[in-house]
Formats: sequence, structure tokens, C-alpha cells
Amino acid sequence: MTYEIGGHTIIIEGREQMLDTLLPSFVPFKVITSKADPVITLALCFGQDGSMPHTPERGSHLIRDIDTGNGMTRVDKLSNGGYQFLIRNIQGEECALLTASPTFHSCHCRILCNGAYQQFALNNALMIAYAFSTARRQTLLLHASVIRYEGKAYAFTAPSGTGKSTQVANWLTTIPGCDMINDDNPIIRIVDGQPMLFGSPWSGKTPCYRNTHAPLGAIVKIARDTTNHVSKMPPLQAFSTILSACSSMKWDEETYQDICTTTSAIIEKTGIYTLHCLPDPQSAIVCRDYLCR
Repeated sequence: MTYEIGGHTIIIEGREQMLDTLLPSFVPFKVITSKADPVITLALCFGQDGSMPHTPERGSHLIRDIDTGNGMTRVDKLSNGGYQFLIRNIQGEECALLTASPTFHSCHCRILCNGAYQQFALNNALMIAYAFSTARRQTLLLHASVIRYEGKAYAFTAPSGTGKSTQVANWLTTIPGCDMINDDNPIIRIVDGQPMLFGSPWSGKTPCYRNTHAPLGAIVKIARDTTNHVSKMPPLQAFSTILSACSSMKWDEETYQDICTTTSAIIEKTGIYTLHCLPDPQSAIVCRDYLCR
């Protein structure tokens, strides 16, 4: 099955008759054919099927265990320079083993679980592969909630529970002409020197899986305050804000440098701001008036 996400092509081989059920959020991104070379080709199998690895390779080097918010993922560096990711759910159960080449161009995913967690497992494996394969192609997967207004995309980022989804909801109910592009993991890609924001199949708890895009108008960090006002971030703070909000591999020097370079390009072309606000509809008006003045 072939998908086009953020302008990048990925191919999943194996169990194609099951993919629409396993990946309902990917359906809007399906294409019959693509002229572009795939950034990822992922071979998929289940349980004891096939010849793919069942456990992390012997002699692999443990990088770390990462808390993804919905479980722990073990990352191992392989002897060939590639990686393995052992994806676990919140109960600690092993759900998938993702094996990737050094560039993430070639991946294998073995689903280790049954039932509803199969969707969780494959979704997480594909998000990992996509984030790190496309990092080499001026692309970031950002933790943010996004609205489109007057043809531009505005991404709101903040630690979970701070209010980015609330701010987007305030825009949608208060400001006519807005629509939501994504509520958790949009894609930002440098296209012809300009940052473009794309919808993605990953949108957290909000089912907003839209195959659409718009020029990036601004990135706004939400900060709770007693009044509503906006301030522009200095470059160093802007760099730190974007970097902390995107999927990154600090242990892989080349990939991390590519992510830093893309982050710098975004800052050069886009305003990065802090919205100090109450969780009220007026904060959306204040923000809109500042950004669009």
C-alpha cells in the first residue's frame, strides 16, 4: 500500500487487505501510485510469521528507554548502524518490534500483540520511522495543535495539559473562517525555501486526519497567565522551543544536526511567539489580532 504524507511517499508491504482496518487514520493519505521515490519501505508481519527478528539483535547496544506518554519504547543501536525499537503499551506489554536501516529507508515491523493494540503498535512504529527518515529531508514532526486562518497555518505548542487544544477550540468558535488541520502531530517541511505545514495521520485524541497543507504563518507557545498578551521570542528561545516540541534523535549526530538545521530555517522565515493567556475566548482574539496585524 502506498501513502503520501507531508509530500513524502511511504510504502507498506504485507497484509495489505488489513491496512485500512489497522490504519484508518491513513486512509485520507492513500495514493494509487506516486512518482516520488519512497522515503520508507516498511515490511509488515505478525506474531511468528516470516523471517523478521522476534527480539532485539544480540550484540546490539541499548541507547535508552523512552517514555512516549502512552508507553515505554526501548531503542537499540544495531551492529550495521541501524536501529531497533521495542514498542510497549502503558501496561508494559510488548506490542511491536521495529527494525530500521541507518537512514530509516528500509524498515521491518513485527506486530507482537493482538486485538486493539495492533493499531497502536503499527501507528507508533510508522510515526517513529517517518519522523527519523524525513528528518534528512528538511521535515519535522511537531507536537502542536494547528488551525488555518486566511490561508495560513498557525501552530500552537505547549506541554500536555497547558491548553493548546483549548486555544485552537477558542479560534474555531470565536473567529469565523478557521479550520483545524491537526490536533497533535502536524508536519512542517521546508518547500522551495519556505516552511509549509501539512496534516498527518497522527492527531492524538482528536480524529483530525486531513491530507491538506498551508504556508506556516507562526508557531505560538501557550503560557498560562493572568492577562492575554503576545510577545515575540528571541532566536535562542525560539530554537529551544521548536526543538523541544519535535521528534528528535539526540543520540544520532547526523539526524540531530539535520533537525537543528531545519529548525533554524523555520526561525529565519517564521515568527515564533509566546501567547500569555487565560483559557478564555478573548485570548484567541488577542492572538489573532497580534499575528495578523
